Amino acid sequence: MKMRMKVLTAVLAAGTAVSLTACGGGGDPLSSDDGGGSGGSSGDSIIVGSADFAESQLLATIYAQALENAGVEIEERPNIGSREVYLTALKDGSIDLIPEYNGYLLQELDPEADTSDRDGIQEQLLEKLPEGITVLDWAEAENTNVLVVTREFSDEHGGLETISDLAEADDGTFTLAGPPEWRTRPKTGVPGIADTYGIDFSDRFEILDGGGPLSLAAVTNGQVDVAMLLSSDPAIAENDLVALEDDKVIFPPANIQPMISEDKLTPEVEEALDAVTAELTLDELMAMNGRVNEGTDLSVIASEWLESVGLG
Repeated sequence: MKMRMKVLTAVLAAGTAVSLTACGGGGDPLSSDDGGGSGGSSGDSIIVGSADFAESQLLATIYAQALENAGVEIEERPNIGSREVYLTALKDGSIDLIPEYNGYLLQELDPEADTSDRDGIQEQLLEKLPEGITVLDWAEAENTNVLVVTREFSDEHGGLETISDLAEADDGTFTLAGPPEWRTRPKTGVPGIADTYGIDFSDRFEILDGGGPLSLAAVTNGQVDVAMLLSSDPAIAENDLVALEDDKVIFPPANIQPMISEDKLTPEVEEALDAVTAELTLDELMAMNGRVNEGTDLSVIASEWLESVGLG
């Protein structure tokens, strides 16, 4: 009974991480304070935006506070929306800076781009980004798709560490949970896993959510053997799950990096943002996401983390 309650608590926490967005009155986050519609920043100030999910809002808050600590005037406009919306906002000057995920940004700009080489993504991005927009260095922290198994399942099959290990151990009975689109997605879904790793989950695939509480519950309670989660989800560490290395790289790397308007990129701004990037690890991000799940205010999480790494 205690184990069931632990799983339920983790499920609820994961659900919070997936669904949490900034609170507010539901107005247009790109509207200027004076009601005059969209408007860019003036002078040397920087408008920091975020996408419409909690981790992006946390990262934007960290960027904003780091810039303020460096003496840069900032304005925050969180919860803008999807990548399509905030790319437009960057191009028209409604925002100046936003956290991004490199491999997924590249796929948005060029669906046929090669995202298998982590180091090669940056060069491609710099070539394909709209004029006047650039990206800075990427952090070790990322948030991409990851296949997970329980520690017990890993140990039972020789200490699984990679998806190739999973493929080698598979006896034709391993089951996988993932989102509906994975049944047919050619590169990163069930067909992609079969083509790249040789594990055919087509008759052993359970359609659940995309890295959410249902998938977490399914793998922790033994309903399935393998599940797709998101790599920065604190539930992975909290439930002692093993995140299998995607050693043949079918899931795009999704390292976090600032995307910024070039006309706002002063040496002071670049130095402040690069300092954040240098300190932002996956373990640190997972820990902060866990605090988000607990309901801690984003500004408190950001300021305490910056202080802890000497950037406060």
